[in-house]
Amino acid sequence: MSDRPTHQARRPRAPGRSGPARPRLVTTRNAQFQTWQALLTNRQKRQRLGRFLIQGVRPITVAADQGWPLDQLLHPAGRRLSAWARELLDRRPGGAEPIAVAPELLAELGERDSESASAPELIAVGAVPPDDLGRIPADRPDFLGVVFDRPTQPGNIGTLIRSADALGAHGLVVTGHSADVYDPKSVRASTGSLLRLPAVRTGAPAEVGDWVRARRAAGVPLRIVGTDEDGDTRIDRCDLTGPVLLVVGNETAGMSRAWRELCDETVSIPIGGAASSLNAANAATLALYEAARQRGFPGQGAD
Repeated sequence: MSDRPTHQARRPRAPGRSGPARPRLVTTRNAQFQTWQALLTNRQKRQRLGRFLIQGVRPITVAADQGWPLDQLLHPAGRRLSAWARELLDRRPGGAEPIAVAPELLAELGERDSESASAPELIAVGAVPPDDLGRIPADRPDFLGVVFDRPTQPGNIGTLIRSADALGAHGLVVTGHSADVYDPKSVRASTGSLLRLPAVRTGAPAEVGDWVRARRAAGVPLRIVGTDEDGDTRIDRCDLTGPVLLVVGNETAGMSRAWRELCDETVSIPIGGAASSLNAANAATLALYEAARQRGFPGQGAD
């Protein structure tokens, strides 16, 4: 997988930002703080502003290293910071504006459970990239992509993004009415992989079907393989070495009828015990692992 950022696009103008950045201090629940707070809980606000919050050392570090467009770096006012935080504030990756925030307010944005919990050192405000399937490099001969159809749990989206990144996939597509890719639970569960792996949201499966047909017309023999407990083939008997788009369905209902019709093949994952099925993100992780095994695992080469 290439380390080159795949989200280069025109950055939307930051809310309330004009001219060169000036040092700022936020100590009350003013309009700016309320905007940040809305990014935590309000999907429509994230969508309208094209912004989301990035929390945690690893996700913020990945965002900085990948050149992700960042508007602001929030840090606790009056606190002595680590070398990591000071370096990022000095460097201002992605054009981020440093803003000092009252520690108790920053602790709220960090969703710290305990009243005694300290504020995080940094929270970044990042730009949401365009939902363009062209961001996913499907023309490569070793392409491995995954579709999550109508997921309801943002944590499952983040978990799947993390697995896809770790197991050599080149992109994730989320289709239909679903949980938000940029929900804080998804961002945290991805542990930074969302900032590295292209994740694109689309509407109907037909849009992805048209994209796949265009790749085929360009000479890429891209196959759509769906995961289903009643699949036609056991997954370890399915050839996943060529260009493949794996599809995993909704946590409750599985793949939609539209996706079943688009699939070239469906595969099952054999399980035992009392469980009737696997968690959707876990099933997708196993499918990705089998594809990685057949391909020799990322960075290992075939045996």
